[in-house]
Amino acid sequence: MKPTEPKPDISVILPAYNESSSIEYVIKQIQTVLSQSQYVNEILVIDDGSTDDTAIVSRNAGARVIRQPYNMGNGAAIKTGIRNSRGNIIVMLDADGQHPPEDIPRLLEKMGTFDMAVGARTAASDTDKHRDFANKIYNGLATYVSGKKIDDLTSGFRAIKKSVAKKYVYLLPNRFSYPTTITLSVIRAGHSLVYVPIVGKRRIGKSNIRVIRDGFRFLIIILKITTIYAPMKIFVPVSMVMFFTGFFYGLFRVFGWRLPYGQTSAMLMTIAVLVFMVGLVSEQVAQLRYDRSEFYDEQE
Repeated sequence: MKPTEPKPDISVILPAYNESSSIEYVIKQIQTVLSQSQYVNEILVIDDGSTDDTAIVSRNAGARVIRQPYNMGNGAAIKTGIRNSRGNIIVMLDADGQHPPEDIPRLLEKMGTFDMAVGARTAASDTDKHRDFANKIYNGLATYVSGKKIDDLTSGFRAIKKSVAKKYVYLLPNRFSYPTTITLSVIRAGHSLVYVPIVGKRRIGKSNIRVIRDGFRFLIIILKITTIYAPMKIFVPVSMVMFFTGFFYGLFRVFGWRLPYGQTSAMLMTIAVLVFMVGLVSEQVAQLRYDRSEFYDEQE
């Protein structure tokens, strides 16, 4: 940043991999929208090892470009963007044209009250049916984990305070499941979140997401974040299933087959108690970890 340039209020991060066909249009749209606001802004394109002219097109369109040495993943690009952003508020959206830049002000309006605002795709969005079905499953699991209604877990269109985003950079995976991680991290850590309905568009160009591969990763991330912030959400159900399976299996042996209660039943019930105790200890460790991180944040 030149000495004469004012520090931006807003940093717009665009992770991009071979998006030369769409990124100029997206950048121009963002510039048009933000030129009508009172915010000083910067547009930061993270070129994730593109083999086309993404970096050149972005720079010519007026964006600040940071190039990754090779394709490290969408989440890795977001992490690079967060670390290099200069604004107090970070806006993230995809470079493929599916997120409407005209909705950026609607997200920014919420940042005076909330720590993060997420653009939640409505039924009117131009999205694939199988992805809509998968997103409903993810949203349901995330709602259970977080205890808050999740409208769109996987949306990459969001605004977040930089002070909050920096806390969770180390947790974000390098691939496409970073929205899942940062959403659950923010909620479980007690930060405020609001959803803003948007109408998503069909992306320009070919998608880099693989439904089965990345869908499995989303599920793993949900479990990972759950064990970090709310271990009992996993350990208690597993423990109960094992305990009652052993208990009723033992009863069936006694009253149905007229056999002894059995070692299998006793083993399942014993393991269930152990699983519950491990979950209890994990819950205490998670709380201590959270309290410690809050302490260091206050010291800073």
